[in-house]
Amino acid sequence: MLQFFNVPRRDLLTFLAFSAVVLAMPLWLSPLGAAYPGLMQKFAIYAIFALGFNILFGLTGYLSFGHAAFVGVGSYTAVWSFKLLTMDVLPAMVFAVVVAGGFSLVIGYLSLRRSGIYFSILTLAFAQMCYSLAYSVLTPITNGETSLQLTLRDPRIIDTALAPRGEGLPSASILGHVFSGVEGFYFCAVMLIVGFFISQKIFSSPFGMMLRAIKSNQVRMNYTGFNTRPYALTAFVISGMYAGLAGALLAVTDPLAGAERMQWTASGEVVLMTILGGVGTLIGPVIGAWLIKYFENIFSAFNEQVLHRVFDWVPDGLEDIVVLITSKFVGEGWHLTLGLLFVLIVVFLPGGVMEGVRRIAGLFGRRGKPSSGAAMRVQPAE
Repeated sequence: MLQFFNVPRRDLLTFLAFSAVVLAMPLWLSPLGAAYPGLMQKFAIYAIFALGFNILFGLTGYLSFGHAAFVGVGSYTAVWSFKLLTMDVLPAMVFAVVVAGGFSLVIGYLSLRRSGIYFSILTLAFAQMCYSLAYSVLTPITNGETSLQLTLRDPRIIDTALAPRGEGLPSASILGHVFSGVEGFYFCAVMLIVGFFISQKIFSSPFGMMLRAIKSNQVRMNYTGFNTRPYALTAFVISGMYAGLAGALLAVTDPLAGAERMQWTASGEVVLMTILGGVGTLIGPVIGAWLIKYFENIFSAFNEQVLHRVFDWVPDGLEDIVVLITSKFVGEGWHLTLGLLFVLIVVFLPGGVMEGVRRIAGLFGRRGKPSSGAAMRVQPAE
């Protein structure tokens, strides 16, 4: 246990810097117009989802198009925990992670019999099956298209045994303390920091090195007699448990679970997050998740009035033209801006945003060092 918390200096500095950035989100998001508790909760939750997906895709190279199924399973499990047992979030999160892990074990065991595009198609097929089951077949469990929600008739066995039933719908709580908006964000932020720490330990562990070897040349490892499937399956299960935790937190912040969280578009979104930020990096998927959620919730709300205020410094003859052109890329057209950004990243920065950060850091590093010509000085003859 002590060895688990033994972190190298460089990793410790990265972890502390990441924690400081996450906890200070209300400060640095305020100038960007995104310091809303509900939106910051989404930033933290989808960052957890992307961190878990990166353990599978970034380390092993297995591209899954069905990870949203585990988010849905986590949400349904958490809501059922609220309905049957208690509104305390800790049991709901534990149940969600365990059930999502068991679910991912089954799907991963079947899907990992194939690799490459066939693996991706299998995960997509399983996710669509889960979506169809949740939407139409398993309606007694999932409540179909109307989503699974809390009702006044829910038994909540533990809560009713400890205190009389209230008049209205209860709220999620920790040991009896009910969440508020900012407190809900900081709870999700702490979960993100814990998830980042675990991901960091996996990346630097011998297990993580084995996953990188699978991504590098799995065929060669198989020819040497090394069985790679248990390692890939373990990475798949861990990734599914991260997704289950994200689903549980979505249910904690908004106590309902719907089949739309299991759609293939949600699975594709986490792929975009990971590629946009940087596949195989620790912080990249988190940045990708924040960028996409910012575009989805803030950038999409821009309209012509906002654009006129932004470009009020432009001469009157050109302002209307500039606003007319830029209006096609905001509001309902925010997907166009995101698509262009994604294309530019893939073409010029194949390693994602983190590759750009490394290039800038390397540029400043070279400027700070003396050139080789300046370092070589002719010694005077004695």
